[in-house]
Amino acid sequence: MTVKASLSVPPPSSVPPLHVAIIMDGNGRWAKSRGLPRVAGHKKGADAVRAVVEAAPGLGVTHLTLFAFSSENWRRPEEEVSALMGLLRLYIRSELGRLAENGVRLSFIGDRARLDPDLVSLMADAEQKTRNNPGLNLIIAVNYGGRADIVQAARAFAAQVAGGQRTADSLTEDDLSGFLFTAGLPDPDVVIRTSGEQRISNFLLWQCGYSEFVFTDTLWPDFTPQELSRCLSQFQTRERRFGAVPA
Repeated sequence: MTVKASLSVPPPSSVPPLHVAIIMDGNGRWAKSRGLPRVAGHKKGADAVRAVVEAAPGLGVTHLTLFAFSSENWRRPEEEVSALMGLLRLYIRSELGRLAENGVRLSFIGDRARLDPDLVSLMADAEQKTRNNPGLNLIIAVNYGGRADIVQAARAFAAQVAGGQRTADSLTEDDLSGFLFTAGLPDPDVVIRTSGEQRISNFLLWQCGYSEFVFTDTLWPDFTPQELSRCLSQFQTRERRFGAVPA
């Protein structure tokens, strides 16, 4: 007996991805290759962020998620962590006006409990001031880890069970998605990682279940809108099956 699949998918589409997530890697190596301190690479990387954010809407991108600081990055030297947090403050203060002018909606995902109160306040203020903007959704992951995201979502659901609001066997995938830091956001269509590394590094583990991955040898400070366009062109050649079979 032959069982025919009930689902099929269309051939590769020329439509660009709506949600692009980027693991911005290679700042340190960029600086080291030039005999500069690591923080110089991070500063140069901030310039790449500005260029990519400005180019993304023109490439059809509606959501752009950038992995700025992982929950594992606290293991780095204290001076580097301090410099990264300082750069984040500087980015928010210096870019907020430009983002608002371009209609960008800025939001942050990750655990804010370990962040300095002034930074948390700055992030919340930026979110509030841009929340009604109609353009690109820019999501910056700060103190974010995919495993921790799933754990906190499970705890939130467990609290509802303990409070009698839900039963344990009522949990669905959609329910759990609603407790994640990314609740309300579409899953990434494509994840790009720079610098030649080919791993996910605990980034959006739940959300990337059916994302396409594009790896480029380009170090993040050298990543340009043209490189973004090439990565998206590669994505457009993929056949996304979602567990089904080709049409």
